[in-house]
Amino acid sequence: MSSSLLWAVDVYGKVYSLSTTRGRWERDEDTLLELKRVTAGQRCSWGIGCDHHVYLNIDPGEVPIRYREETYENQRWNPVDGFTDVLLPTDRWAWSDLTGVTAKPLHSFLLPSNSWEWEGDWYVDQVCAGGDPIETGGWEYAVDFPANFSREKKWNSCVCRRRWIRDRIYKARGSWTKIPLDHPKQPPLPLSDVSCGGWEMSDQPGRYHFLWGVSQQGQVWFRSGILPQVPEGQCWEQVEAPREVAQISAGPGDLLWAVLWDGQLLVRTGICLDSPTGSSWVVVDSPPVKEGGTIHVAVGVSVVWAVTKDYKVWFRRGVNSHNPCGSGWISIGGEMMMVDVGLNDQILYVCLCEWRINTHMSDTPPPPPLPSLLSSAGCEFGGQVTNASHGSVLTCEDSGDTELLLTTIPPRPQDTPKAFIPTSDSFISSLVADREPLRTPTPSPKKPPQGKDREATPAPMCNVDLDAAQSPQGEASSLGRAGDVGPPTSVATYPLGLEPSLGLGEEDGPVWAWISGGGCDVDHTAQMTWLRPAGTEEHSPAYQDFRLLPKSVWVRKGSMRWWRDWKPYRWVDVGVALEQSTNVNGKRDAIFFIYFTQYDEKKYLHVFISDVTVLVPVLKENSHHAFAVYTSDSTKQRWPLILAAQTEKDMADWLSLLAGCCCEARGIRGTPSRQALWSVTSKGDVMVHEPSPCLEAPAHTLPCDMMFWLQVPGHLRCVESNSLGVVWGIGYDGTAWVYSGSGSAAEEERVLHTQTDERTVYIYENQRWNPMTGYTDKLLPTDRFPWSDDNGFTECTKSTTHPPSPQWSWVTEWAVDLAFSGGTDREGWQYAADFPVTFHGNKSLKDFVRRRRWVRKCKITLTAPWQEVPPIPLSDITVLPCLAQSSMEQVSVWGLSDKGDVLCRLGVTPQNPAGSSWLHVGTDQPFKSISIGGGHQVWAIARDRAVFYRGSVSARNPAGECWYHIPSPPKQSLRQLSVGRTSVYAVDENSNLWYRQGLTPSYPQGSAWELLSNNVTKVSVGPLDQVWVIADWVPGCPSELSVPGAVCHRLGVGPMQPKGQSWDYGIGVNIGRFPNGTVFPK
Repeated sequence: MSSSLLWAVDVYGKVYSLSTTRGRWERDEDTLLELKRVTAGQRCSWGIGCDHHVYLNIDPGEVPIRYREETYENQRWNPVDGFTDVLLPTDRWAWSDLTGVTAKPLHSFLLPSNSWEWEGDWYVDQVCAGGDPIETGGWEYAVDFPANFSREKKWNSCVCRRRWIRDRIYKARGSWTKIPLDHPKQPPLPLSDVSCGGWEMSDQPGRYHFLWGVSQQGQVWFRSGILPQVPEGQCWEQVEAPREVAQISAGPGDLLWAVLWDGQLLVRTGICLDSPTGSSWVVVDSPPVKEGGTIHVAVGVSVVWAVTKDYKVWFRRGVNSHNPCGSGWISIGGEMMMVDVGLNDQILYVCLCEWRINTHMSDTPPPPPLPSLLSSAGCEFGGQVTNASHGSVLTCEDSGDTELLLTTIPPRPQDTPKAFIPTSDSFISSLVADREPLRTPTPSPKKPPQGKDREATPAPMCNVDLDAAQSPQGEASSLGRAGDVGPPTSVATYPLGLEPSLGLGEEDGPVWAWISGGGCDVDHTAQMTWLRPAGTEEHSPAYQDFRLLPKSVWVRKGSMRWWRDWKPYRWVDVGVALEQSTNVNGKRDAIFFIYFTQYDEKKYLHVFISDVTVLVPVLKENSHHAFAVYTSDSTKQRWPLILAAQTEKDMADWLSLLAGCCCEARGIRGTPSRQALWSVTSKGDVMVHEPSPCLEAPAHTLPCDMMFWLQVPGHLRCVESNSLGVVWGIGYDGTAWVYSGSGSAAEEERVLHTQTDERTVYIYENQRWNPMTGYTDKLLPTDRFPWSDDNGFTECTKSTTHPPSPQWSWVTEWAVDLAFSGGTDREGWQYAADFPVTFHGNKSLKDFVRRRRWVRKCKITLTAPWQEVPPIPLSDITVLPCLAQSSMEQVSVWGLSDKGDVLCRLGVTPQNPAGSSWLHVGTDQPFKSISIGGGHQVWAIARDRAVFYRGSVSARNPAGECWYHIPSPPKQSLRQLSVGRTSVYAVDENSNLWYRQGLTPSYPQGSAWELLSNNVTKVSVGPLDQVWVIADWVPGCPSELSVPGAVCHRLGVGPMQPKGQSWDYGIGVNIGRFPNGTVFPK
């Protein structure tokens, strides 16, 4: 690793440096140099001297810094003297720059400062502008000024020019040199603070530095013209500020923060290479302290630290180049005089009590890196520490995923009284006025607080919840241990390499006043032997004080693609970051950031994890690893946040991470509860909602668009459950599954099984009859595609049709489906007069179009908490609903086989939800839908659309005795029904919802059907007659935004109004079916 320096200034103005290779503090060679402030950048450092001049120190390097001066000698031809320097009044100067506007005679070129020296004398450039050598003394000819010059002299060449050049070299590398005053411009008033940054904004080998300064009158100045060949810059430019500035800090990127005289903070926005001074200022509230405001701020790549007037340290969360203002403050324990940020966002600070320099960095390999504390006081070094912290907070440009943990600093056993720290330029004289020569005063122990002062003593560890991100000014609160134990940390002490001639005793050391680590580059992959003090073991008290540090803020970042939800709709490369924090009650919440660039302007989106309602994988064009993030607002707008990961593993990791944060924010832990609400999407994903008491509260009902759905591992076509933890499901291949994550034996650990499912994918081949060629795939322009889906709207060919998701794989090849409903001929064709008309299997003279269906099977295999229930394939399942406090020896479970036979499962209990065996219930015809409700009411629909009620079903007689025919609604055919405690709802083939009137204990068959609503796909009724449906579309929502499969809840259902009053429309993610019998606690 190449050597880099850490710079520091003591209260006497003496300058010290600490090298990453030598590991000892060294005094600068210029013993007469006295600086008040120092700021370090990449390979250079700046300082403010006690004489109010600005000083520059450039690191020594193998490549010298050269600057080439040039001027042009211009001549014009006349008939008497030929080419001469006597020009016309309208011509350029005889000695000028390239444009001829500015006069540049040879004697006008002077060295900018004593740090430069000439390399030789002036000489003529013998190479023309085109790169060819010139044999005519360097002259180039043209017709007139300005024109294209060439090396050939022609008959009409009336003017000529040649270039003179002279090189100067920077000779003061490795030493502090004074920056000359601006001439002829007026220099700024004496500066009180400087800060350099911006070198990471350019990708060029020689990166630019931006230097900012603050005058004693509170004005902000910018040093322009700093280039690799001009390290001193050219001149100072004033940047208008709304109020007086006391201190300023610039990061390696485009972050710039400033502290005002009144303790408020300013953030400069719009900083870029084209506009290095930025565009505007934004006022940011200081950390929430009782008295005063901020006295110091430090900026890194994407972190901001601040010190308030009570010397407390604060961290600004959510800071990024897309969001330079951040989102809230987090209080960090300890009392510091100042902080600084290194190249890799290492934290350096000067302790208030001991005037020591400390650094924050990690000694364990990431992820996740956890900073530790490193102090310098004067002992030797030994041992090694590897993998320093390198993760920067919310850096969206990085392609890799990194994590960062911020930790708090435990207080020392005995606190020392606060020293007086003046913030003006007179702080050095104030600090050393009471100091004995060559000795540091020993502070007296601080008396324990008494009375009201004891109550004001801060807690050892502080944190802030997400209210700080939602309000302009967050509230800091104390926190005990939260989260997992971090990796061990270390305490290191830096020795002083001082000569005895400096007059310092063996026990004396510098009293630090300022520190700058902007040029200190610590590689996290290299072993560093300059961090751990010699003789400090891991079991020592000094080491153990910082060993166990709780998590305070946790950050995960990465890169994805985002589907932009405005025109033009397309995928956009974005950076993402997930930031999690813990509030005072130990509850965790987080913010999800998306950073993108639009029209060269950096922007960002943020989603509060507490607002997320569902995370679900989706199928999106040109992306196989996409998922949608729904919130309550996006549900109302029907516009989710769609992101795509690089690989399937990345998508799974992010879904797992986001889901875990959502559960922590809502206090959801472990397996789904017995009262959970289950559902499946049209893709087969299993979703669970943990109900709360307000879900069915009559006064403040939880809106459907605010319900949080958590994905459970598994793949099902339908699912049914009750409040005793019995959950059954059916796969697309008809296999019955029972949830193994419920029951007393699995409450602590779920039993995982291998679950498989098969789906059949269909595509249609379409042809039209032609008098010349017969049936052909050359269709009319108004016809459907030659290869399409069932409706003909989407083109689906054999090569472009893929399994539903990357988890699926083909198990068969494409084959013609000869078992197509409606019949086919020997080749599988169906015929019709035109598209779309009812197709039939026999060809007639009026049939001009035909189609046939191709079929292919795919399979998915995954590990999930579902146990297979062999051996009969099922088409429908229903579980007896009951209250949570119910005590039942056995739970009734009814099902339909794939052939339409009615089955009753015996031996089902909460301890054995799979049961023991199937009992066949006799019927005259096959059934297609069945449901059991409160009081063992069993209703079913036959395949001929007839409705039946099973009589005499009870716990002792689980199969009942006989079927009673129930008339269907007039001119309607029912396809699915659901039974509650005192109500029966059904859905017909036209998506109408029907309610059965007149149900009484003496006459459970009811009297008539009443139309309640349309636009319903599925219905589910709970044991307290709660009604939930799946809607095809949401009324009032534009068709382009409407998503099929929206969850809807019937409001106002009660004993006096069993049909309810209105619908509450919720999320729409193609949810396929709700379970029957889910209970919601009152």
